[in-house]
Amino acid sequence: MSTDSQLEWFKSSYSGSEGDDCVEVALVPGAVRVRDSKQSDGLRFEVASPAWAEFLGFVG
Repeated sequence: MSTDSQLEWFKSSYSGSEGDDCVEVALVPGAVRVRDSKQSDGLRFEVASPAWAEFLGFVG
């Protein structure tokens, strides 16, 4: 499993372009890790790839 320091985090396109309230995601095999860009050392969570795709379909 990849450590967070090895991951390539990127701002979610669903975060918008204004303000600092952004969600960052990193792709790992079979899952997506999610964190708050303002607290990159804070809490994160991991979601299975199919669940993340379903979520994006719902919010998009």
